[in-house]
Amino acid sequence: MAQPPKRPSPPDRSGGDEARDLYDELTDDLLYDPAVGRSTMMGYPCVRLAGQFLASYDEKAACLVVKLPSERVAELVKAGTGDEFAPAGKVFREWVAIPTNDRQLWRTLLAEAVAFARSTLSKKP
Repeated sequence: MAQPPKRPSPPDRSGGDEARDLYDELTDDLLYDPAVGRSTMMGYPCVRLAGQFLASYDEKAACLVVKLPSERVAELVKAGTGDEFAPAGKVFREWVAIPTNDRQLWRTLLAEAVAFARSTLSKKP
């Protein structure tokens, strides 16, 4: 007698899925501003403000990646809150990876990233 086909297992809700859900939720909150939109950066999902990259999600590491002033990045790395963002071994001074799923921290850093992107836009001729 033939056995019925096995049903696929439900998806695993691991930390990576939770981190991506948090990234999507918090970056959705930024889309109220018509200057903010979704895009990709080096194959990663990201958000931009008027064309300026401001945040991304590293799917392999399941972490938020934000663009901030290099001094702020160094502060976060020194405090152990963030890690250098170094895809393919090249460190990006103004980018930091945040490996913990901390809603308040991510929200704060996304706000800082938006402010930083706005400040760089205002300096352009």
